[in-house]
Parts: sequence; structure tokens; C-alpha cells
Amino acid sequence: MPPHKNLLFDIGFELLLRAKEAQSDRDHAPKGSGERIFQSGRLMAFNEVVSLLQQQAEVMGVPLADLRLDGIDPDRDLL
Repeated sequence: MPPHKNLLFDIGFELLLRAKEAQSDRDHAPKGSGERIFQSGRLMAFNEVVSLLQQQAEVMGVPLADLRLDGIDPDRDLL
């Protein structure tokens, strides 16, 4: 397998792990706190990155499974 395929496969997975971590951190932060605001922004950034990767993969004909981003709807799952 070409090295870039391994890279993309790992990056997609790592981004999802970090996005879920940001989501959990946001959900556990007290409402209205600076920490909750920070984690909300962090989660939105991951939403944007995952959305962009999915869009570009689609345009270039790269299956989302190759990025481990299949079955993920950023606007449903990462907000």
C-alpha cells in the first residue's frame, strides 16, 4: 500500500478520535463557562476539517472508507 494511503487512513481516524474527545470535553464543561465555549469552538474546528476532507475526497473520487470517515455526518455527529 502506498505510504499516502496509510497516512490518510490514520489521519481520518485520529481526527475523529480528537473530535469525539472535544465533544466529550464540551459536554462535561459547565454551561456558560469559558471552558465550554473553548471546547465548543474546538469541536466546530474539527467539524470543519472533517467536512473539508470528506468534500475533497468526494471530488477526487477517494472512498470515504479509505479515510475512515464513512458513516460520519459532521453536522449531525460533530456538533
